[in-house]
Amino acid sequence: MRRWMPTLMSLGPPLLIVLALMAAQQRQGRDRVQALMPALVGSGLIISCAVGRRRHRSRLLAALRNGEQSQP
Repeated sequence: MRRWMPTLMSLGPPLLIVLALMAAQQRQGRDRVQALMPALVGSGLIISCAVGRRRHRSRLLAALRNGEQSQP
């Protein structure tokens, strides 16, 4: 089960968006807006992960570059 957990966790936000869009198609009027809120949450999670990953990679690259300069 532990082997599958990261994969399942990474599929959560996209599945949340798909579920929200399917629910929005089935609703009418003001209820449709309520169904779009989970889509915004899923989009926010995806964007947050992408920004965090980019920041982490830039820190790693900076650490590697500093490590190369400090060696004689």
